Amino acid sequence: MTIQFAIAQDEGTPFYLRLADAIERAIVEGALKPGDKLPPQRDIAFDLKVTVGTIGRAYQIARERGLTTGEVGRGTYVRHVDVPPEKPSKLSLMPNATADSLPGQETDDAKLDSTSAPLVGQAEVVAGVFAEVLQDSSAKALDYVRGVPANWLEAGAAWLATGGWTPETGNVVPTLGVNAAIQGIIAAASHPGDRIVFEDLSYASVARAATMIGRMPLTVGMDGEGMLPDELDRCAARQHPRMVFVMPAVNNPTGVSMSLRRREEIVSVARRHNLLIIEDNIYGKITASDIAPIASLAPERTFFVGGLSKSVSAGLRAGWAACPRGQSVRVTVAHNQLTGGRPFLNMEVAARLVLSGMAETVRGNAIAEIAARAAMFDEIFGVTTTGQAAAVPYRWVPLPSPWTSPAFQLAARNHGIRIDGADEYQSVRGDRSHHCVRIGLSAVPERARLATALQTLKGLIDSGSISYVSVA
Repeated sequence: MTIQFAIAQDEGTPFYLRLADAIERAIVEGALKPGDKLPPQRDIAFDLKVTVGTIGRAYQIARERGLTTGEVGRGTYVRHVDVPPEKPSKLSLMPNATADSLPGQETDDAKLDSTSAPLVGQAEVVAGVFAEVLQDSSAKALDYVRGVPANWLEAGAAWLATGGWTPETGNVVPTLGVNAAIQGIIAAASHPGDRIVFEDLSYASVARAATMIGRMPLTVGMDGEGMLPDELDRCAARQHPRMVFVMPAVNNPTGVSMSLRRREEIVSVARRHNLLIIEDNIYGKITASDIAPIASLAPERTFFVGGLSKSVSAGLRAGWAACPRGQSVRVTVAHNQLTGGRPFLNMEVAARLVLSGMAETVRGNAIAEIAARAAMFDEIFGVTTTGQAAAVPYRWVPLPSPWTSPAFQLAARNHGIRIDGADEYQSVRGDRSHHCVRIGLSAVPERARLATALQTLKGLIDSGSISYVSVA
């Protein structure tokens, strides 16, 4: 197939950009119609006397503009375009894409692989506080952050308070979300080559990020209350780790919670082996756990972290860390070096939401919404969830034979549903196999769509691998 492109003669513009513009004009003017196949890159490179790499860059730009679609082994085809694509102005907003898609690339997949705060009307509340901050402190909001306002520390101490414990404001560090807080703690309180112990199933992104700065993850077994103290004790005696990462309020992904006695046992082992503890309480604000945190049992060695992402707004990227005395400055410096620092606008909005009580109101609404969705899950899957687990925004689902976690995850994706497999939560490659998946309940905006996705997943489980079609 031969296509003549009207390529502009502009020596100041790279040839690949001019070719991409020519492809766009051909589509808009009708010379290329939806479904038409573009010439192979090697052929058009020969005709135009340029390299194949130049043609490849032009074709890539055409795909990024949404003009074409590439299919491995079949070529590049024109997509359906109703109107000429508009180049966004400097202040225009990107389409409402999902969190894991690139700008401008939308997906219709049901996002059951996320546990961000459900939409319960907080958008208007957050927008109002943003406007208020911009009006009151426009200069600060548009500049670098210098110093930490007292209200940020007060808000952090108030939000982190749990189980009858409240951290001292002087030990609080505002952070760019909980993950950034954890990485700042690891960087500040350990050295390259140090080992960090995780539960067999845990938030593995922490371990992967720690590996990138030279720390070594280890894992120990767990039961219905989380990390096993005896295994931690043996691991510490043999491997001499520097710290341990735990989620006592709610483990991600299993949803189990540590009893007070289990927390005390973990503290006993940590003191015996001089381990530092990172206690992640991000889901604790959703379940409203009233058990004393590890930070209250061992304040001299525990870093306690929490934030707004699961109960108010993930997009604010607002979190806090409560540190042992004398550690807050080191964590602040490490956090700022790793992240570039905290944006004034986000942290000020977060502080005002907390101190005004608005964050607490949103949190209450989020808990009610998650509980309703959890009840929907229980009805569809025929299970009963009691206690604080009823408010956990995900479910850890064992898979019947012959399903494996990767196969079921792919089968769900083939049905337009994104879920997390067990591999997502294993910090190291070990001998234990987990044929389970984590199903998130909070990120899909509409309950009806969530119900449809859950019914599809239940149907896949019930029908077994006969419903799984591998796309080679």
